[in-house]
Amino acid sequence: MTKPQPTRRKRANGVESRQRILDATVEIAGERGYEGTSIAAVSAKCGLPASSIYWHFKDKDDLIAAVIERSFDTWLTALVLPGEDTGTPLQRVVAMAGTVAKSLVDAPDFLRLGLMLALERRPTEPRGRTVFLQVRETARTKIAETARTLFPDLDEAALENLATYAIAGADGLFVQREINKDAVDLVALFELHARLVFEAAARLTESSEP
Repeated sequence: MTKPQPTRRKRANGVESRQRILDATVEIAGERGYEGTSIAAVSAKCGLPASSIYWHFKDKDDLIAAVIERSFDTWLTALVLPGEDTGTPLQRVVAMAGTVAKSLVDAPDFLRLGLMLALERRPTEPRGRTVFLQVRETARTKIAETARTLFPDLDEAALENLATYAIAGADGLFVQREINKDAVDLVALFELHARLVFEAAARLTESSEP
């Protein structure tokens, strides 16, 4: 009989520990915000010693950055335009917006923590803030690429403005839900926002035609 490989078991345990730490950080940060999150609080929440947390992460900021990255990876999979067989371009954009909204309802950590960090100014730039701004730019770029696919006649300036407007509006709707919780139907509002952005793009295309 083949004996279990210690290296594999150790690696699996390390992955499991890392996920436990990140899950605990999400809960702590959601309750207390960035300032209220500490290694000690995360240790108490996940049941692992602080030394284990420091084995995976350099410091609190590194930990918060990892939470943002993990959550963004999950959210980014939703930012994909459905295939042409799923309906008209408008229906596809609305479907994508609804999927993005659902992903934010299920995993809001990326945007919640990121916006908190983005609005703060510190003498030393936290890595979490840097990571958020980088992944946010990735999201904005993907939105611009989607608009370019659907409205190839728009110039680059118009596409960039549309992408900026789309992501800024999404931020505002997310903040509104954070304030009012379940009283705000984020999916319905994201779908409405998508329709308005699509309409704006169509009008810009018409106005740019000779």
